[in-house]
Amino acid sequence: MKAVIQVVNHATLKVDGNVVSKIGQGLVVYFCVEKDDKEELLDYFAKKISNMRIFVDSNDKMNLSVKDIGGEILLVSQFTLAGDCEHGNRPSFIGAELPERANTLYEKLGFKIENDFGVSVSRGIFGADMKITQENSGPITIILNNK
Repeated sequence: MKAVIQVVNHATLKVDGNVVSKIGQGLVVYFCVEKDDKEELLDYFAKKISNMRIFVDSNDKMNLSVKDIGGEILLVSQFTLAGDCEHGNRPSFIGAELPERANTLYEKLGFKIENDFGVSVSRGIFGADMKITQENSGPITIILNNK
C-alpha cells in the first residue's frame, strides 16, 4: 500500500463535470493497493493518516493532526502509485492490485478513518476519470507506504 498525503485549504473532485466530493481544510489522500498487500495494513494507514501531525499550530510548528483541526479528508483511489518506471519510459502497473480487491480495501480504509478516528471522509469514484482541483497548503506532501 502507498499513500500520497497532501495538506490542503480546500479541494473539489469532479467526474464528467459534476462535483462528486468537496472538502474544506484537511487532507487529500491518494491511495494505492498493491498486489499481496495484507488487509491488516489498513489499520496502520488509517491510524497514521488520522493522527499524522502535519498541520501547523499557533507557534508555526507542525504539531496538529487532521483530527485536531476538525479537518476533512478527500480519499482518492490512485492505482498509478504502483507504477514501476525502472525500465523504459512507459510505467508498468503490474504491481497494482486487481480492481475488485483494490476497491474493497479503498472503501474499508475510508470506513476505518471515519469510524475508528472520527474524521469525515469524502471519496472519489473508483476507476472514474476524476478531475481534482486543490489548493495545497505549505506545500506539505508526505509519502506513506508499507515498505
